[in-house]
Amino acid sequence: MQDILINWTPQETRVAIVENGAVQELHIERALERGLVGNIYLGKVVRVLPGMQSAFIDIGLDRAAFLHVADLHTSPPRSDHGGMQTPVPIERQVFEGQTLTVQVIKDSIGSKGARLSTQISIAGRLLVYLPQDNHIGISQKIGSHELREQLRQRMAVLVGKPEEGGGGGFILRTNAEDATDPELADDIAYLRKTWASIRERSHARPPGTLLHQDLTLAERVLRDLITDTTHTVRIDSRLQYEHLAGFGATYTPTSVRRLELYRGERPIFDLFNIDDEIARALARRVDLKSGGYLIIDQTEALTTVDVNTGGYVGARNFDDTIFKTNLEAAGAIARQLRLRNLGGIVIVDFIDMAREEHQAAVLAEFRKQLARDRTKTTVSGFTQLGLVEMTRKRTRESLAHMLCEPCPTCAGRGQVKTPRSVCYDILREILREARQFDPKEFRVVASAAVVEMLLDEESQHLAGLSDFIGKPISLSAEPTSNPEQYDIVLL
Repeated sequence: MQDILINWTPQETRVAIVENGAVQELHIERALERGLVGNIYLGKVVRVLPGMQSAFIDIGLDRAAFLHVADLHTSPPRSDHGGMQTPVPIERQVFEGQTLTVQVIKDSIGSKGARLSTQISIAGRLLVYLPQDNHIGISQKIGSHELREQLRQRMAVLVGKPEEGGGGGFILRTNAEDATDPELADDIAYLRKTWASIRERSHARPPGTLLHQDLTLAERVLRDLITDTTHTVRIDSRLQYEHLAGFGATYTPTSVRRLELYRGERPIFDLFNIDDEIARALARRVDLKSGGYLIIDQTEALTTVDVNTGGYVGARNFDDTIFKTNLEAAGAIARQLRLRNLGGIVIVDFIDMAREEHQAAVLAEFRKQLARDRTKTTVSGFTQLGLVEMTRKRTRESLAHMLCEPCPTCAGRGQVKTPRSVCYDILREILREARQFDPKEFRVVASAAVVEMLLDEESQHLAGLSDFIGKPISLSAEPTSNPEQYDIVLL
């Protein structure tokens, strides 16, 4: 069974999904850093780049957003003389100064601005509304082909004809499989009313205006994260409990009975040591129950996961030891990808296995564990080097990028120069300065460890340099200085 815990404060909402006592997913939303995916803006084209088939759009943020030609809602591609279809170039569809209604489909990540689309979609409890289209789609996760066709026919009647005010297309979400006609009709009416208010605001507001904001994280829990296996949804704020109860009664009535107000004296996240789990999810090393461990390194281009046996010697022979460690690692890696919200390219270096059946079993277990992920993943087989390549769709910042920043001491390298290396940097810098300037004295201001080494192990080299340049060199320790930081003052 699954439990969902919501820790709410005015500045931050944290959601943990717990299965059998173990945290499987973490979601964090901060009031001042709330994601933009799903938001609809009135944007202004500030620059068109034909070479990249893209345009930069001002939507009122610090950084211009990005619109690619593939995300434009346009007429079908044109056909050339050979019958081949080619997309209409972006410079023929948009122009600088043009006003567009756009929707954020990917948050800004790192130095990249948010990605936009003019293909608007508005999510409801049971349906996704496509106001610019007229087709009816059905989630592939819904039952058989016959059931999907029945749902499509029911929707066609409920939606009505365009000339009767039934414009727009719809996609049935997975949880609409058992919905009644009145429930679907209510969702259709709500989504159309929402779109009508968006259009009304777009005609009256200036470019850069937010026209529609997606639901908060707590509201999305009731709409998206509850499944048939969800036992309870516990929240520790009475104010938010009452708000969610009202929201759920209107849009997700089946979810309200699972909603509970947590009244315990201990913080709600202490029930399953979730704060400790968050701390472990930020660590580079992840220990396995068998004694093996994972090393997870996240870079800008990709994430690497290295599997090691560590102290595990439980199997009768070495092949079985490796196989059992890799099997356990497959489940642990899938869980860590969800916990840390790691996206993009992921390279997994399982321990080399000599037997092909072991490789196949580990790969099957890995795919089975990844199938539980709400985010789309693709996995290839083992490469010639014994690595498993996979991708996980990236829609928001990872947990580490959200909670942490690069270390100011090492600038994200994960290591700093030794005091001896810094000493030699200082000696070279003094020699360089002595050739350009003629002060009475050089004063070195550095960390205590560096100054101590210059006074002790490197004192002979310091004295030799002082004699060579003919100037005294004094030292001053700065307790708050980081190991690599130093200043050379000319007196």
